[in-house]
Amino acid sequence: MKKILIIEDDKELRKELQILLENAGYQAFLLESFEHIVNKIKEIEPDLILLDINLPGTNGEFLLKELRKEKNTPVIMVTSRNSESDEVLSMSYGADDYITKPYNPTILLLHIEAILKRLTPNTDTFFYKELKITPDRGIIETTNETIYLSKNEMLILKLLLQNQGKIVSREKIMTYLWTSDEFIDDNTLTVNISRLRNKLESIGYQNMIETRKGQGYIIL
Repeated sequence: MKKILIIEDDKELRKELQILLENAGYQAFLLESFEHIVNKIKEIEPDLILLDINLPGTNGEFLLKELRKEKNTPVIMVTSRNSESDEVLSMSYGADDYITKPYNPTILLLHIEAILKRLTPNTDTFFYKELKITPDRGIIETTNETIYLSKNEMLILKLLLQNQGKIVSREKIMTYLWTSDEFIDDNTLTVNISRLRNKLESIGYQNMIETRKGQGYIIL
């Protein structure tokens, strides 16, 4: 579970962000005080930071500059000011992305997913029971058979395998596909899940992907 640190002085927004991130499968950390922030970041070791530009006693751009002297943790700058100069300055200090309040929660999650995806090493091969799955080649191999998956089918299977034992919501699957440059809507997802199941059934794995009603899908 990826750790995301929220550095935001608005208590209500801070809590909303925490709920949003936890519902999306992240581990969210909050700072209640804004002293010695760099030391607190080093203690938490987050995978990504949401950093507000306007903070009591300091500002996010200065904090980012200080952080970059020691850490390369991905940072998304957040501000209520729609200023091009803020964006330029933030990026020059080493921000990975920039988003302006009020923001769409789905858009924010897409920004986070895109950054974390870029930093996640590619895994060439997955194994499940007697199956060998090679995403880069789009194939699933058994002892004596090979089947081919479409790009969307493989991305869905890969995400479910990366979260084996955990329920993955339809919303998370669609977000993952969007960040992979594959636009997909709810109906298209249903079709892709059905096709993927049919292909798995053809090699004897008809119950590999389980549906959890109202929650999503899981591979056990």
